[in-house]
Amino acid sequence: MWGKKKNLAKGQAYDRTGKKPVIRASICTGEKVAGFREEDTGHVEELMLIRGEKDLEEFMALYGVKREEIETIW
Repeated sequence: MWGKKKNLAKGQAYDRTGKKPVIRASICTGEKVAGFREEDTGHVEELMLIRGEKDLEEFMALYGVKREEIETIW
């Protein structure tokens, strides 16, 4: 049912070509997952569970993303 996520080493570059940083949030449970959405297909590659502000800051630092770049999708 649940698969393993790819683990990227800290500081490892992530190819963001054609991708936009997003947070996918569940309306029902409130769970939030950060990742990148492909612009052409809409597919979201989930990379990190966001449990709080510290996790969000870690995601931004790891992938060089600014807060204003991140879109929240439901």
